[in-house]
This record gives sequence, C-alpha cells and structure tokens, in this order.
Amino acid sequence: PQYLGPFSGNTPSYLTGEFAGDYGWDTAGLSADPETFAKYREIEVIHARWAMLGALGCVVPEIIGGDIAEPVWFKAGSQIFAEGGLDYLGNPSLIHAQSIIAILACQVILMGQAEAFRSAGYVVPGGFGEDLDNLYPGDAFDPLGLADDPDTFAELKVKEIKNGRLAMFSMFGFYVQAIVTGKGPIDNWATHVADPNTANAFAYATKFTPTA
Repeated sequence: PQYLGPFSGNTPSYLTGEFAGDYGWDTAGLSADPETFAKYREIEVIHARWAMLGALGCVVPEIIGGDIAEPVWFKAGSQIFAEGGLDYLGNPSLIHAQSIIAILACQVILMGQAEAFRSAGYVVPGGFGEDLDNLYPGDAFDPLGLADDPDTFAELKVKEIKNGRLAMFSMFGFYVQAIVTGKGPIDNWATHVADPNTANAFAYATKFTPTA
C-alpha cells in the first residue's frame, strides 16, 4: 500500500517495501542511500519503542491516582528530593528511591550496558548472540514465540512501527501540553471533554500572539 493510495503517484525506486511501515513516502530523499536507510530505520524503531513505554508511563499514574504523591509525569521525578523520597506507584514496598545519585548511576550503568549489548549485535564472550538481529533478536528475547510464524511476525512489525510512530507524536504532544498548560495529558483531556469549545489548542494559541 502507498501513503495516499491511488493518489500517491510514482514512489521512489529505493522504497521497495523491505521495511515494515514503508508506504512510499520520502519527499526529502532521506532514505536514498541503503545504509543510511537501514540506520534510520533502526533509530526509528528504538525511539518508537521508548515512546510507547514513555506514553504509557505518562498516562498510567494519572489514571491510577490514589496514593501517588505526584502523578503528573513531568513533576513525578521531583518527589525524590522530597522528604521520604519517591515511592513507585505510591507503594514503598515496590521501589523506594531516596538518592538521585544512585538512580543516575543505575540508569547509566544498566541502560548503557543494555544498549551497548544491543548495538553490538547481542554478542557476548562465548558466542551468544552471534546470529541475532539488532532490532528483532528473537530466540531468548521472544519467550512467547510471537515471531515464530513469518506472516504473523511481518504483521507485528507493521503494528509496532505504526503504534510507535503514533506514540512519538503523542509524546511530542505531551511535551507541548506541559509547556502550554502546565497539566498532564489526562487532566488536559478531561478539561477538553468537559468544555471542548473553550479548552482547545486554539484558545491557548492566543497566548503566543504578539501584542502592541
């Protein structure tokens, strides 16, 4: 399929549909070089996965509410500087974080090692991971066997990149909302639903209109 269906016109010859989510749109020619195309796809998929996790993490605490001291995503991290520290999902028995230095060290070390492991092709001394794909390693990384069937695997790739692209746009929207309204996505949504004629992007756009 093409991005505008029968109205798409001629698509670039280098967009062959090899990658999931390729609908023949590349007006800037960013994918003309095969190696660059493959690298951009890797970057896109990794960012898409982080965006899906991030979007979920932004909305769930607001939905749950309850004992969570600060459910708004851009304010939640500040709780670690409060007396008593930060309780994950408001439950001290899950993760009770009190040191920003310890958290930073754990994230840099653990996440850095995980990304180095992935970018190196999952290869470790002893030969593990020599035949694994950087983006879709499978084997031990697919315990449910979701990619065992080639047709199902191809379909899941498309679903992943589509939802990932949507999540990246959603995260961008969350950032803009936070800057403009100072509220979280659920609060903004509830406000808009309650009064859509007043609480919308056009109303906030007037705040940035130059005045004499």
